[in-house]
Amino acid sequence: MAAFSITGNPQNTLAAKIVHQGSVARITNRAANTALSMATWSDSKAVKEYQNFLDSGEQEIQLKRDGPSAIIYGADGANELAESLWAMGMGDDVVLTPDQELPYELGGQNEYPIYVTIPPNQLQAFLSGMSDSYKERWQDFVFFSGGLVYGNIEDILKDNGLCRDTMTQAIMTGYERTPSGTFNDLSTRLGADAVGEEKWAGECAACGKWNGAIAERLERNAIRCSVVFYRDWRRKMWERNIMDAVFNLVGAVRQEPTSLANVAQYYEKEVSDMVWEISQQLRGWKGMTLTYGFEERMFGFAENTGAEKQCVLIDEQYPFIWGNKVFTESPTVLDYLWYAKQEGGMLQSVDLPPKKGDGDVKSNIMREGNMRADGVI
Repeated sequence: MAAFSITGNPQNTLAAKIVHQGSVARITNRAANTALSMATWSDSKAVKEYQNFLDSGEQEIQLKRDGPSAIIYGADGANELAESLWAMGMGDDVVLTPDQELPYELGGQNEYPIYVTIPPNQLQAFLSGMSDSYKERWQDFVFFSGGLVYGNIEDILKDNGLCRDTMTQAIMTGYERTPSGTFNDLSTRLGADAVGEEKWAGECAACGKWNGAIAERLERNAIRCSVVFYRDWRRKMWERNIMDAVFNLVGAVRQEPTSLANVAQYYEKEVSDMVWEISQQLRGWKGMTLTYGFEERMFGFAENTGAEKQCVLIDEQYPFIWGNKVFTESPTVLDYLWYAKQEGGMLQSVDLPPKKGDGDVKSNIMREGNMRADGVI
């Protein structure tokens, strides 16, 4: 077993070491262009899960309190998410590697959240090699998605029978950690909707058994967290995945370094065309649609928080960001990926699917940029 050893306030102090014990700037009105609103469940599993929810009569999400938890990190050592979860806690968490057994109880409780911060490229090995102490507690696992580090792990979880209403999943991309160890909420207020309720973009979100514990831990550190049922969380996760994939792809193929905010401001048409094409693939491959207002949220969040975030394509993260069939079956996305590989020297270790059609990729897709207000391209 291992724990972070820190001094000072555990909520605000960066974990110094690990002690092993035994081993809206500008928001344009894009909501009017967004016509997708309701989920279309085309697979029997989704229909059955929704029917079970209706049969249960459950109208409100049951929230569990935050408390002592287990934080699992991979072979590469403690990562930023693991350290953040520890710092947001109250100093009573345990931090373990997969070869260390889970404690029978924590804080006098025999059930507790198990935060799996292992990166996606190591997740299948972790799930395949779990010891009995982990297998017996799979209902308490908490998995993470979103951003360029954790991406979209839905297929891995489905292959292991871990995509279900009660499984806890979280999107943790709605905050940043400062050099001093404190946290900034990145969620973006978009104004009021038609009934006067505030609209938000980019906030953290959690579903499943331990959603309340995650929300309490985040909100204790002044970070917004939406607590939702799995079907709604899934839409949020895919929306974030699409934003990460499309904005980075459109920006990375430019000749000059381009930020996420630049993409939102100057390449709106390319992004919108690509997102709408992907939304059709999402309906076909995953039996779902995005929630109304997705374009407004994507652009608003990118404009407000993406000025310092340069667009990149990362070879080892390709399967979890761009490699899903929802993206590779989109002709425009595939054209851009091939352009990045052939003309930009990116994704050199990635085997891309064959191109669709015989047209020249460069002539099909490349525009140097939309005309800016100052006349610069």
